[in-house]
Amino acid sequence: MTSDDTVALDDPVGESLRGHHAALARRLGRAATYLPGVATFSAVSADPDATDWADLAQLLGGGEFADMFSCPAIPPPDWAPVFVLEGRQMIWPAGMHPAQVRTATDTDVVELGAADVPAILELVERTQPGPFWPRTHELGTYLGIRVDGKLVAMAGERLRPPGWTEISAVCTAPEARGQGHAGRLLSTLVARILARDERPCLHVAEANTGALALYERLGFETRKHVTFRGFRTP
Repeated sequence: MTSDDTVALDDPVGESLRGHHAALARRLGRAATYLPGVATFSAVSADPDATDWADLAQLLGGGEFADMFSCPAIPPPDWAPVFVLEGRQMIWPAGMHPAQVRTATDTDVVELGAADVPAILELVERTQPGPFWPRTHELGTYLGIRVDGKLVAMAGERLRPPGWTEISAVCTAPEARGQGHAGRLLSTLVARILARDERPCLHVAEANTGALALYERLGFETRKHVTFRGFRTP
């Protein structure tokens, strides 16, 4: 992958819905969104017109939430703003390998699946790493660490623009912090993503200084600053 391939990261939601996550997408015209329960991320074309916004509103239904993620386009005035959040997009440098690679002997790092959804949602509720729904785990591989049978840390794969995998839902229960769980999970995911000849990326709120410091320490670099926006359809 060359540096030119970062262009897919300018529209990570749309690129994912058109490609790797097409089976999890709903589409109408040039608008697309995820199936209910998977994610609320939505996308329009690079130069959306009134028809594109109308198509997305029809896909979602009236009064529904549209998470436009980092899309810079602003919908019509009758779409009610829900949130605006400053953040950044970070990427794993080309040719770099993780400092520590977890192996199969790390028995406390486990893959999470449908049976783990109640525990996942409980951890998400306690830690608030970002949006996570009952079917979000279908977007990619999610890994967790359990202590005495209880899920205390998690991280996984979310958006999948061509050549990239976004790492997301990085969270650790308050009582389990400071033990390196997040770093171990991130290193494991980085190694897995690189092994399939893709590069990791992630998105983080600018105010989350602790997460930013961790990502930079592991080797991630800022590609660009972004603004995350959400709206409610008319």
